Amino acid sequence: MKEKAIEIERLTKYYGKSRGVDNLNLSVKAGEIFGFIGPNGAGKSTTIRILTGLIKCDSGSAKIFGKDVAKQKTQVLKEIGYLPSEAVFYSGMRVRDVIRLSADLRGIDCRKEADILCTRLELDTSKKVEELSLGNRKKAAVVCALQHKPSLCILDEPTGGMDPLIQKEFFSILKEHSAQGATIFLSSHILSEVQENCTQAAVIKDGAVAAVGSVSELAKVQTKRITIRGIQNLPQISGIHKVKWENDACSFLYGEDINNLIRALATLDLKDLTIVEPGLEEVFLHYYITSAAAEQEEQHTAAK
Repeated sequence: MKEKAIEIERLTKYYGKSRGVDNLNLSVKAGEIFGFIGPNGAGKSTTIRILTGLIKCDSGSAKIFGKDVAKQKTQVLKEIGYLPSEAVFYSGMRVRDVIRLSADLRGIDCRKEADILCTRLELDTSKKVEELSLGNRKKAAVVCALQHKPSLCILDEPTGGMDPLIQKEFFSILKEHSAQGATIFLSSHILSEVQENCTQAAVIKDGAVAAVGSVSELAKVQTKRITIRGIQNLPQISGIHKVKWENDACSFLYGEDINNLIRALATLDLKDLTIVEPGLEEVFLHYYITSAAAEQEEQHTAAK
């Protein structure tokens, strides 16, 4: 059995009355490229800040390679390469100096690996950090996070500001690190990059994990993407969400018994009917839609 890179149990953090994470449980095996997905405010960054020792949890525990983050912070940080969602550097420094400082703080000679990463990411190290665009600041932060070849790479919304070609090279670098044994923990709200690059993923909602598994397993939900052609109006059918119209085509997500839908559509004069498995983005919506529907049903029942 693979060693666990990350173990989170009943993790809870509140900022006053505002929820960060609430009773969150998660396990990540060593060597995985793991996607941590959810919208802004779901609890992704709070989880990552606890894992990296930047903030303390109210209750629960977080371990990295078996070491408690709160009790063994110094040892844990030696294992980690961390990329924050917003890269901030000391003003007046040149990129090469920032990268060297990052390596010196670890007491490691990273010049060879840093040069390789800068070349692959097309990063000009002679510029001052305040002259950098958002994408180039992010590239500099990537080099600082990866140059020491960490056992665990924790990346919070890493591709913001990067152009598509650099994003592709960035994920190639991550996959190479993973092939060499590193674990990649990738927080993102861009579901396509998770589907294309991650082996496992967790969906976080309201500070807790709503679903976890392989990307292919997460996609195997009851919800289907339905497209019908040749109608002007769609009858009222329970279980339909996210309806889209384009000319004579109507497309929607359907999450209930498919036989009920077929019986309802059998009364219509259709030109065409297509039923397909949804992509990860639509699966993600499924978890949020069904959860919201359940909450509304509970509220409706309680009001009776």
